[in-house]
Amino acid sequence: DISKVYIGATEVSKIYLGATEIYSGVSFISATGGTVTTDGDYKVHTFNSSGTFAVASIGSGSSASDAVEALIIAGGGGGGGFGGGGAGGYRNPLSHAVTAVSYAITVGAGGASGGSGTGVNGSNSIFDTFVSAGGGGGGRFHPAVHDGEDGGSGGGGGLNNSSPYDGGAGGSGNTPSTTPIQGNDGGDGYTGNTLNGGGGGGHSSDGVDGTINVGGNGGNGTSSSITGSAVSRAGGGGGGGSTGGAGTSGGGDGRQDSPSLPATAGTVNTGGGGGGAYGGGSESGGSGVVIIRYKFQ
Repeated sequence: DISKVYIGATEVSKIYLGATEIYSGVSFISATGGTVTTDGDYKVHTFNSSGTFAVASIGSGSSASDAVEALIIAGGGGGGGFGGGGAGGYRNPLSHAVTAVSYAITVGAGGASGGSGTGVNGSNSIFDTFVSAGGGGGGRFHPAVHDGEDGGSGGGGGLNNSSPYDGGAGGSGNTPSTTPIQGNDGGDGYTGNTLNGGGGGGHSSDGVDGTINVGGNGGNGTSSSITGSAVSRAGGGGGGGSTGGAGTSGGGDGRQDSPSLPATAGTVNTGGGGGGAYGGGSESGGSGVVIIRYKFQ
């Protein structure tokens, strides 16, 4: 295995015979695992479920020859009895050094629907030292505690189930704290004699508060072109209401009372939050994803 070539005392990185390159001192990562695609000079490993990223060898001769970019998105939170589920945590290290070992990849499941209760938080996704936290479940329809749950992004606030139907607070996002942030807060449920829950938080913005007329929309997710095509992921679920709030970036829509429309689930492998209920009938969050990209030639 030749790693360096010298002409006299001078190290050269490439040798040409005429116009043909016959030696380059730069080598790259070789690895297996997940679904492998190519994008120009890059290989992309997509894990839609848990698996192993096995690095057979790392490269040399370049500052990028042992580094990968990764996108680690956790499962979205399940919708609750009015509150939309929060998006799964979104982490995107742009240059992370790896060694020639096998890395266990965990892809978090979406949180289950809470029905008229509190939505279940999504599960964490993990690559090496990076842990993305599951999204917070949406708040319930209940006389006592009806706040959204904390998580990668916070779940939307639910409602008291008796007049004046005071709204619960949205759950806190970026829990536990990371830098850059992995998500945002859920929106608050509306207080008053109309029933409209808060939207779940998304990676790029907070969930929207419920208003007198409509459940809050889910917070916006973030677009990434790590696979070679732009895809928006990690959006919050919409809050349930007299008019249901809309989910974004893989988040599900909230259930609507009139005309009656069901809540929808978060989209698989986006970490989107589940749509909130109108007293019952919320939906689950979407599963997460782990994507790893590196230069291979």
